[in-house]
Amino acid sequence: MKEKILKIAQQAKAASRKLSNLSTKIKNDSLLAMAEMLENRGDFLMDANYKDVEGAREKRLSPAMIDRLTLNENRIKDMAKGLREIAALPDPVGEVVRMWRRPNGLQIGKIRTPLGVIGIIYESRPNVTADAASLCIKSGNAVILRGGSEAIYSNIAIAKLLSEAGRAKGLPENSVQLIDITDREAVLDMLKLDAYIDLVIPRGGHSLIRTVVENSTIPVIKHDKGLCHVYIDSEADLEMGKRIAFNAKVQRPSVCNAMETLLVHKDAAEEFLPGMIKKFKESKVEIRGCQKTKAIASDINNAAEEDWDTEYLDLILSIKVVDSIDEAIEHITRYGSMLSEAIVTRDYNNAWRFLREVDTASVFVNASTRFTDGGQFGLGAEMGISTQKLHCRGPMGLEELTSTKYIIFGDGQVRE
Repeated sequence: MKEKILKIAQQAKAASRKLSNLSTKIKNDSLLAMAEMLENRGDFLMDANYKDVEGAREKRLSPAMIDRLTLNENRIKDMAKGLREIAALPDPVGEVVRMWRRPNGLQIGKIRTPLGVIGIIYESRPNVTADAASLCIKSGNAVILRGGSEAIYSNIAIAKLLSEAGRAKGLPENSVQLIDITDREAVLDMLKLDAYIDLVIPRGGHSLIRTVVENSTIPVIKHDKGLCHVYIDSEADLEMGKRIAFNAKVQRPSVCNAMETLLVHKDAAEEFLPGMIKKFKESKVEIRGCQKTKAIASDINNAAEEDWDTEYLDLILSIKVVDSIDEAIEHITRYGSMLSEAIVTRDYNNAWRFLREVDTASVFVNASTRFTDGGQFGLGAEMGISTQKLHCRGPMGLEELTSTKYIIFGDGQVRE
């Protein structure tokens, strides 16, 4: 097994050297061919995905987890759409970021360059296979994909189609590779190959992130858990607040940018919560509330301390009534995951205070946390959502998958 992982990494390194100088046309033609291949072979993909979904049901995974895993015609079309959107974006490789001239006549600049080989370790969602591969290709990087065992058949099928389509258009051999070994040791072996892999991006649960961070000799950018909040301010438009909170929780509860805790100012709580809770219950959302929330709606469950720190990824919601915006920000600071937070308010000062003081990758005023997404931000897709501050933060698109190097033009200067 170790020898197989090493060979994959060596092949990726060789491919990355060719990819870094590949023309934009070949990269774009490859992405468009991949999109067409996914759509034309939809039945092949869904047959493979059926095996994964049946396996998930046998293991009695939650409905939310099965939803993350499932491919259907629309989701395959969405994968293809993402590939085409990335093909349409400007190529970041070779972009001149800045140029300046020194007093001695040297002209100094910075240009974007690929990182090299990117390893991505992820769980559940097979569409990540297409998103990650396409972003890496367009940014001139080779990619090593290692998905979760629950999606192994889907990931193998997607990677196979992407590789076939790319090679036909001139993409270097081994630009996209998938580790099809589900044993945990494969990940640990991969994390030691810093001579060949330049960056690792883990996407998944807390235990996966922790394993990668603790064992990797390769630089890591974390796509950590998404414990997101929506705060309904005392000056909120309450009807707008209901739409935003409902969308943030119910539209797709199994994803990292779904709301897990609803914070409501005490001055808005009595008017806002009864109707809001009723609407949630009609959509089968289990409510866990603080004592102030239970005083308004007694037919809900008690929220325990651990609820404030739990990413449910399911139709479960914690609700807390707060005395002030200060308490809301303090709660978010203590329990938030630095991924996505939102305030609903008509107060300009409160909006800007929330934007300034909430330390997270994406901060929203009067919009759902569900928009924290590379596609929604116009990035085509995303490699992940970085919840750390170096070297990038938030949805990772093409620019975030590049580095820079200095270029210097002279006419004979020597240093004295």
